Amino acid sequence: MVSATLRLYHAQLDLARWAARRDIRLVLFHGRGGALGRGGGPAGRAVRAQAPGSVGGRFKVTEQGEVIFARYGHPVIGQRHLEQVTSAVLLASAGGLDGRAAGDPAAPFAGVADVLEAAALHAYRDLVTADGFAEWFARLSPLGELGGMRLGSRPARRGLAAPAGLADLRAIPWVFAWAQTRINLPGWYGLGSGLAAAVSGPGGMTAVRAAYRDWPLLAVMLDNAEMSLAKTNRRIAIRYLALGGDEKLSARLLDEYDLTRRLVLEVTGHDRLLADRAVLARAVTLRDPYVDALSHLQLRALTALRASSDPQEHRELGQFLLLTVNGVAAGLQNTG
Repeated sequence: MVSATLRLYHAQLDLARWAARRDIRLVLFHGRGGALGRGGGPAGRAVRAQAPGSVGGRFKVTEQGEVIFARYGHPVIGQRHLEQVTSAVLLASAGGLDGRAAGDPAAPFAGVADVLEAAALHAYRDLVTADGFAEWFARLSPLGELGGMRLGSRPARRGLAAPAGLADLRAIPWVFAWAQTRINLPGWYGLGSGLAAAVSGPGGMTAVRAAYRDWPLLAVMLDNAEMSLAKTNRRIAIRYLALGGDEKLSARLLDEYDLTRRLVLEVTGHDRLLADRAVLARAVTLRDPYVDALSHLQLRALTALRASSDPQEHRELGQFLLLTVNGVAAGLQNTG
């Protein structure tokens, strides 16, 4: 998530400068998923955080189906959302934001960004390329069962076969399955290691906090990660991880979660997750008890499903499991 965000920013900046030198009108097409691990999050803030020159009065976007009703299902909410995006496009196109001078806001923080990206990417790749990771992920999550859901525009995998590896796994089931386990890994994993390296580098915590304060992209990235962490339930996640049967991988994941949560709070200066977004924090708190109950039912169904060899029982458990999947997704929202 960290590396993808930063590299997209610099790629868009390069494209915008290339187009400007050649007097070419550039329109970038953004695909935004509902989940934070697939580009989700508040749209207005995301637009304002784009690379200078990459918006230029135009912003083309496609939004995932799961957020269409939430954003456009009611006329008043739909109008408000479009007004927020329009306002953000105008602000981003004006060359400045909240009184900041025009130019690349990332330039003063290049050192922080480089350290942050390198360490975060190393931590992420170290996990997903570990021996047995793909099989472990398939055991602890309902990944294999998602193909039976009566929704989705594409199969879970690009190939006809369903190998155990991750090479042909699409982004939607990858993010969706992690949301079901209440871990939300794609929305935050690696950020803690990246922040740890950055605060240990030149300027320390002061430099990282300055980047969070003055660079909109980093602010949006950390705030979105904070939301993802808030929707992670460590206690329930431990039970899902136990289904994987690999204590080392589970410990690595939980250690990164604890590190990320601690450093995100230190950098943002918040005393708790979503401290500055009271409405969202209250909504998460209100939904959690209902989602937690569904997660416990899903855990029982997954455990029984993994142990069953009876075809009829397997079908019934599979149907029940998919009902819990639908319920958890509805409760968590922006799930993939």
